[in-house]
Amino acid sequence: MMDKAGGIQGQSVCPGKYARVERERRFLLAEPPTPSTVTATRVITDRYLVGTRLRLRRADFPDGGCERKLTQKVPIPRPGGVQGLITNTYLSRNEYDLIASLPAAVLSKTRFSVPPLGVDVFEGPLLGLVLAEAEFTTDEEAQSFVPPQECVAEVTNDVRFTGGRLVQASRQDVLGWLAEYGVR
Repeated sequence: MMDKAGGIQGQSVCPGKYARVERERRFLLAEPPTPSTVTATRVITDRYLVGTRLRLRRADFPDGGCERKLTQKVPIPRPGGVQGLITNTYLSRNEYDLIASLPAAVLSKTRFSVPPLGVDVFEGPLLGLVLAEAEFTTDEEAQSFVPPQECVAEVTNDVRFTGGRLVQASRQDVLGWLAEYGVR
């Protein structure tokens, strides 16, 4: 059960030396970005570890590079750009492989950098979902951000469009959610 601060009841979660406040806004797009607008690409596989708030991420880059990290996201139930607290730990291949052996739900996507947005084009049961996000360092930046015209709907406050919920969604779920926002 979650407490008012967004932590697990009986456990304290505070920003500090290791966790930072995550400020982002999320938007639906009707289609992937045009290639000429993309500045970087990576294929991302997220493993949401069963029974935890942990996400194991592997990002593969076109040049053969690979980034592996373990992330904890602790939501703070507050509308707007502040999503909660986030902590990242970068991993070696052996560390990643060991943790990847744990039970997890898997989400795959290609992320396109289209400044100021990161645009995720999903695969598998989420095929057809194109989700963009912008990250900010201050509340003021988040509040004053004007999304590009390609953004057809803001879903920042719709928890269905968070990774932890999307990884559990069926194709029918996603198609229904998109239809609610007028995206076909």
